[in-house]
Amino acid sequence: MHLRRQILDILADGLFHSGEELGEVLGISRMAVWKHIHSLRECGVDMEVIKGKGYRFPSSVELLDADAIHAAALPGTRRQLAGIETLFEVDSTNNRLRQQALEGAPSGMVCLAEMQSAGRGRRNRSWVSPFASNLCLSLLWRSDCGIAGLGGMSLVCGVAVLRCLEQFGITSGGLKWPNDVLVNDAKLAGILIDVIGEATGSCAVVVGVGINVAMPEQASERIGQPWTDLCSLTGMEQFPRNLLAARTLDSLLAAIGEFTASGLQGFLDDWSRYDVMAGRQVDVHLPGETVSGRACGIDETGALLVQTASGHQRFASGEVSVRVVP
Repeated sequence: MHLRRQILDILADGLFHSGEELGEVLGISRMAVWKHIHSLRECGVDMEVIKGKGYRFPSSVELLDADAIHAAALPGTRRQLAGIETLFEVDSTNNRLRQQALEGAPSGMVCLAEMQSAGRGRRNRSWVSPFASNLCLSLLWRSDCGIAGLGGMSLVCGVAVLRCLEQFGITSGGLKWPNDVLVNDAKLAGILIDVIGEATGSCAVVVGVGINVAMPEQASERIGQPWTDLCSLTGMEQFPRNLLAARTLDSLLAAIGEFTASGLQGFLDDWSRYDVMAGRQVDVHLPGETVSGRACGIDETGALLVQTASGHQRFASGEVSVRVVP
């Protein structure tokens, strides 16, 4: 794994590097280099291989670096972090932190990965995570308020992510209840909350954030909805992913602190400002039933309000899926 990371570090500049050069730097044979390159390509790493020139990524990339993320975070954030783990590949950063939480990991643990083999969103939908094309970040936070006191948590984290993105010039973003970040109705980011614990006692919350950074066009074949990414929106060829990770943690931890102190109330105005569904016709898909109506924002608990033919109805997130009617 150490050699594989060294190869990635060398190729991150987007230039050609020969097998001979890589072998000399790494102290291994050209055949060993080829085997590592083959392994990376088998994992889904997009790489050009040209005889006589060597190997390169199609473009330069900024690989995740735990030390760089920690250094870029605000002092208040650094004090709350218990550790930052950056991985080449994992099934899901949320799954990894869930397991660590069950093993007693402290609040403030962070896991990031260059790619996920089984990334997921709400209702176990897949989250497409090609190599170095997203920010896949999960944060473990422990609470004494119990699961019952976490209502609206995904909405709070959605607001936090949008506050973060505004620092990078993304001012046209909005929130689709309960956990999607959209720009012009195209998905830019999503939030997944996993909770472990008791209804009224201590619990562990894993906040997962996925942000599209520089998605390859071929990813469209596996994404069943309109999407966008930060490089397209900002015009940057290479987006500073480590700085993005640090600012995401800054924003999440600040929002979680505010939520712990005063609940959802302090986020309702921002949510209303970001709400992209308010006033639009929606279909609310429930197990075995679909309810149609006009979205009317959220109530003080974070439930979705919909004006239907039979009057106002409210929906908690749970196993609910909402689609805007074109």
